[in-house]
Amino acid sequence: MKRIWWIPISLLLLSGCVPSNTDEETEVINDKEEVETAIIPSMQLDDQFYRTLLPYKESATRGKIVNRLNSRYDITETENGLLRLSQKQFSPDDYYFQEGQKITDEDVTAWLQRVSKDNPLGLNLADNRSKKQKKAGDRPPAELLAHVVEQNYLVKTAEDKIRLGGISVGLALNSSYYGSENGSSYEEEIPQAQIEKEGKRMANEIVKRLREKEGLADVPIVIGLFKQNAGNAMVPGTYFSSGAAPAGEEKIAGWNPVNETFVLFPTSGGDDNYRDIDTAFRNFKQDVEVYFSNFTSVIGTGFYKENQLKELKIEVPIQFYGAAELIGFTQYVTGLVMEHFPEDIVIEVSVTSTNGPEALILKKVDETEPFVHIYE
Repeated sequence: MKRIWWIPISLLLLSGCVPSNTDEETEVINDKEEVETAIIPSMQLDDQFYRTLLPYKESATRGKIVNRLNSRYDITETENGLLRLSQKQFSPDDYYFQEGQKITDEDVTAWLQRVSKDNPLGLNLADNRSKKQKKAGDRPPAELLAHVVEQNYLVKTAEDKIRLGGISVGLALNSSYYGSENGSSYEEEIPQAQIEKEGKRMANEIVKRLREKEGLADVPIVIGLFKQNAGNAMVPGTYFSSGAAPAGEEKIAGWNPVNETFVLFPTSGGDDNYRDIDTAFRNFKQDVEVYFSNFTSVIGTGFYKENQLKELKIEVPIQFYGAAELIGFTQYVTGLVMEHFPEDIVIEVSVTSTNGPEALILKKVDETEPFVHIYE
């Protein structure tokens, strides 16, 4: 192991939240042409990260996502994946990030329901079954739309003021529909063609509705279609298609496939696309397990983009607590990371116990000296 760092977690969290002397104060113009004061942080942690204006503004729909998505993995990836899609349209060099401020809680509440006489704004298909069909056990059409995620991207004007420069919207779509009919529950897998067709229909309708909001007639809009994974899956679903509506347009100009996937390691061994990394992971896992026998299991999640592994996150749960023991184990695992895995991917190893995080090992692309952090 090359480096060991001891940094109190409280200090690590606070360091990114307190404005420094070099932060820039600016004026933000909202959709009503009113001016607010905000702070632009001087630090940008990485060129892939957006800087965020302070004070931080939360989305009006923040709490809804927890109840509508299948797992914490999907909750995180709907936001992270939309950030990646947005980078193609809104460069982190030129734009600042803000949680969505234009889609209201009332909007999402109505959109997530079935369209009906009482709720004409519903985006899920209407249940038009007759009494006879219901009695016969005919199932209603699947409710595809599970959640709507909005992100705003702000840009600096020629007058050095900040205003809205773009909107990204992620539509989280169900891959299976869970329902109950005549006292019995059922699960219905939704065909991919149906998910894609309905997702694109909803996307165009949302673009049209956003255009009707004050100040959004000429703002570029990016829409991503996210397919949820099964409720018991240990990896998230992914975005499978994205498109953009240029300024002034009321529908998506064109759709592009998104080739991203998450793979759980060790795999079942049936897919040749992951064989090399799966073999490397199994060897790594075997070497970890010879050091101590008193922890449960080692699992990894690989992120693939355009069929290439970009990042591998590994979780190592342990049951020992001694400081010297932890340092020795972390040194050993760091050596295994450098020995078993290719240089052109990001490797993140989290060592945890019942007390929480114990150590973090991070190796970036082509680095020969990983960052190692042991929590106090």
